[in-house]
Amino acid sequence: DVNEATRFATGGVAAAMAWSLLEPLDRRLFRYDYSDVAVLGKFFTRGRAWRPIGLALHAANGAAFGLAYREAKRRRGWSAFRLAMLEHLALYPLSALVDRRHPARGSEGIPKLVTPRAFAQASVRHAVFGALLGRLA
Repeated sequence: DVNEATRFATGGVAAAMAWSLLEPLDRRLFRYDYSDVAVLGKFFTRGRAWRPIGLALHAANGAAFGLAYREAKRRRGWSAFRLAMLEHLALYPLSALVDRRHPARGSEGIPKLVTPRAFAQASVRHAVFGALLGRLA
């Protein structure tokens, strides 16, 4: 139903925004300057608008993931945590494309991503996202 879909999509947006708020902390903790918001926003601009563009894209991704989680839960009984970790493991190899082709690679927030630290950061981010989405949806 529409209310359920809205709840899952909204939960995805909220979990994605929490992820964005935690990025500065995990960047200090891991001592690695990797930001998904920068990767998204700086794909379109290196001007001052990269951050709001990156946040909007991250929120949209969260909403889409929330809806995908709704289907995975309904059809397979999967948890949001499981789906988030599977998505991370399946898509992380695409980081090599970012390393080679991103127009802002090497700028603030976009270091080399095929590294153990970046993988660990992304793992923690996906785990937090999945756990929050599961609670919120």
